Amino acid sequence: MDRATARRRRLAFGVLAIAALVGLASGIALGSVRSERRAAQVEVSVARVLSPSQLAGERLVAGLSGTSIPPRLRAAIHAGWLAGVVLFAENFPSRAAGRRLIGQLQAIPRPPALRAPLLVMVDQEGGEVKRLAGPPDASAAEMGERGAAYSRRQGRLTAASLRGVGVGVDLAPVLDVGRPGGVIAETERSFGTTAARVAATAVPFARGLEAGGVVATAKHFPGLGAAKENTDFAVQRIDLSKARLRAVDEAPYASYVTAGGRMVMLSTAIYPAFSEVPAAFTRAIATGELRRRLGFRGVSITDALETSAVAAFGGPGRAGVAAARAGVDLLLFTDLSGAEAARRALVAKLGEGKLACGEFVAAAGRVLGLRSEVVR
Repeated sequence: MDRATARRRRLAFGVLAIAALVGLASGIALGSVRSERRAAQVEVSVARVLSPSQLAGERLVAGLSGTSIPPRLRAAIHAGWLAGVVLFAENFPSRAAGRRLIGQLQAIPRPPALRAPLLVMVDQEGGEVKRLAGPPDASAAEMGERGAAYSRRQGRLTAASLRGVGVGVDLAPVLDVGRPGGVIAETERSFGTTAARVAATAVPFARGLEAGGVVATAKHFPGLGAAKENTDFAVQRIDLSKARLRAVDEAPYASYVTAGGRMVMLSTAIYPAFSEVPAAFTRAIATGELRRRLGFRGVSITDALETSAVAAFGGPGRAGVAAARAGVDLLLFTDLSGAEAARRALVAKLGEGKLACGEFVAAAGRVLGLRSEVVR
C-alpha cells in the first residue's frame, strides 16, 4: 500500500468512527432536523469516497479574472479541489456574460460525490459594494433608516437578481455596528449605530435573501464597526473588551443565528481581548464565541486571505492552516494560486496528524450540506 492510499484509509477510518458523534454539529439549513440528518449522511459519504485533496478542497473558495475559465481552475474544479468560486465586478461586464460564465463553471464535470452545485458567491451589499447592476437599490445605511420591511423587500429583490445570473451566495449583509470615525459607518456599509438597529434591519435583509433562494452571509464577526480602515488595505486592531464586544458587536449575530442564518464571515482584524492574531485565526472567536457562545451551526467563512491584514501572518498555506485550526469551515482566496497553496498545506497537516481529522471532516460535511441546499 502506498503512502497516499494509507493516509486516505486512515482518514476514512477515523471519520467513520466519529461520524455519529459529529453529525449533530453539522446541521446547516435553518436548524431543521431534515437538514441535520442530511449533513450527517454527507459526512459518511465524505469518509468513504473523498481523497485528502478533495476533503481539503471542500474547505476552499477561489476567484478568477475576466469571463473565461483558466485551464488550472477548470482542472481544480474537475478534480473536486474547490467548493466554490467568488466573483467580482470584472466577471460581470454584463449580466449575460456573468450568467454564461457561471453556467460554464457549474457544468464542469466533477467527481460523483461532489456534483452538488458549486457555491458561487458575490459581495452584493448595496451602496458602494456591488458586483453587478441591480438591487439592492440602497446602501445598508439607507436600508437601516427605512426599516425592516424595506430591508426585507430589498433582500428579496437582490435574491431574484442574483438567482437570475446563477449566484447562490451573497456575502451580505454587514452586521457590524457603525461607530463614529469607523470606516464601515463612513462608507454607509452599516445598517445602524446601535446593535438593536442593526439586528432589526440587517437580519430582515438576510431573511429576504433566504426567502428568495440565496444564502445570506453575516459579516464581519465578531464585529468590524470600530475599525478605522478596511482590512483589505491595512492591519486593524479592535481595542474593545470582551464584555463590550459581546454586548454590542456580537449582539446582531445572536439575532441572525436565532433567525436560522446559514453563513457567517470571520473578520481578519485583530481583537487583543482574545488574541494577537486575526479573528479568522483565533479559535476562541471562530469556535468559542461563534459556535459555543452563540450556538451557530452553519458554515463559517474567512474574509479574503490575501489582504494586508493577513500578510504579516504568513503566506496562503500558513493562513489556511491557521484558519482551519481555529475552526473556520471555508477559506476564501481571490485567486487560485492561494487556494492551491492552502490545499497542499491542509493535506500535509492532515497527513501529519496536525489538524484534527474529526473537526476537519465535520467542516467539509457542513460545506457539502450547504452545497446540496443551494438552488441553481
